[in-house]
Amino acid sequence: MAFEERRLWIHLAVTVIVPAAYLVFILREAQDTAVAEVAYQRPLLTAAVASVIARIVLYLTAAALWPGYARLRDQRDREIERRGDHTGFVTMSGFTVIPLSLTLLETSYFWIGNTIYLAFVLSATVSSAVKLVAYRKGF
Repeated sequence: MAFEERRLWIHLAVTVIVPAAYLVFILREAQDTAVAEVAYQRPLLTAAVASVIARIVLYLTAAALWPGYARLRDQRDREIERRGDHTGFVTMSGFTVIPLSLTLLETSYFWIGNTIYLAFVLSATVSSAVKLVAYRKGF
């Protein structure tokens, strides 16, 4: 398995685990209060920051475990990254219509903020999945 593929698995794991933990927290809080009134700001910011920190720590750990491979990237790696990033951008662009619509409908900030976060999560997940399929099956 190429180092870039290992890095993608780390990215995908963090992209799935951190938002899942955030969702569990929000659902637990929503048992006692209306969903739109849940204090989501601090947990959402914590989830975003935790994702970035977890990726950095795990990437550095992977680079320390496989030091010779961390810098090796060839044309295939660059093309896979370009295609995955493009797909993630298209996904993000498409899903951004939802929070924009909610804003125009003057919906609660809870729904607007969480649909923006959902768009980021879906974009990162789709991007990683496209890249992993390209590594496994080619493109």
